[in-house]
Amino acid sequence: MLDKDLSNQLSNITSSAAIACYPYIGKKDKLIADKAATDNMRTNLNKLDIDGEVVIGEGELDKAPMLYIGEKLGNGNGPSIDIAVDPVEGTNFAANNLPGALSVIAISSKGNLFQAPETYMNKLAVGKEIPDDAVDLDFSIEKNVKNIADVKNKDLKNITVCLLDRPRHKDIINELKQLNVNLKLISDGDVSGALLVTDNKYNVDLFLGIGGGPEGVLAASALDAYKCKFQGRFLFKTDNDIKRAEQMGIKDLNKKYFLNEIIKGESIFCATGITTGDLVNGVKIKNNKYVTETLVTHKNSIIKVIKKEVAITWLILIITIKDLALVPSSIG
Repeated sequence: MLDKDLSNQLSNITSSAAIACYPYIGKKDKLIADKAATDNMRTNLNKLDIDGEVVIGEGELDKAPMLYIGEKLGNGNGPSIDIAVDPVEGTNFAANNLPGALSVIAISSKGNLFQAPETYMNKLAVGKEIPDDAVDLDFSIEKNVKNIADVKNKDLKNITVCLLDRPRHKDIINELKQLNVNLKLISDGDVSGALLVTDNKYNVDLFLGIGGGPEGVLAASALDAYKCKFQGRFLFKTDNDIKRAEQMGIKDLNKKYFLNEIIKGESIFCATGITTGDLVNGVKIKNNKYVTETLVTHKNSIIKVIKKEVAITWLILIITIKDLALVPSSIG
């Protein structure tokens, strides 16, 4: 069992990472925004009473200086935990002050969080009211959409499908247009995109398409708490992708993964808004305090949005010290 206190601690960590990113919102530099959040998140994760290991992170060791896959986190004095992170989901959103940037963490007990390779995944997500046999990655787009319309007793013109606006989705988008459904095209952020099926207030009936494999695992953690449906299949573009997948224990390269294969047992998911999006509000300043909103899910326990306030003067001090540390010294 995961300690419920961990959900509060993790929400503090994503909130702090979002605030660390705040000074770089709209500064047109996604690398600096991502580094600020990543540094902050790593520092705070290392303070937890856990024996943690990153299974979804910023990349492989040779490509990511911190929060890399396999990195050990925590002080070692606690439960063995698998950790998935995306310090800034939607780096372009943050850099350009666009809606929907998030700071995200998901955890589970050791061995219960799927270690996804850094490759593409074909995904499908629907709400909990859709029966298991109504949708499938191997069904045609038309069959999936019509089955959802039948279950929800909607006309096709009132069905909304969310997917990334990418050239690779040109044929899917054209087919959906022929079906006369509504399209919600997103430029980035397929974690938040998948979560739009969790509640009717978002007016999204189906999320599908090709996005990041690691993001699929992060989204699955929250979807599991909502009892939604999710399927994913990895797409390997190069021999190196295949080699890495095999090293990670993936034997069937064409396997279709269901939610209970990606998230085994319980997990905790936290996503704090950096910029305001559909799920949560972004970081704001009010009465000399940073105000954040965080979506927190813990299977069979918690689904809530937490609002936090942190004194701005303390955080300005920390950010200033960090920035000064990045300036090369001319002494000596």
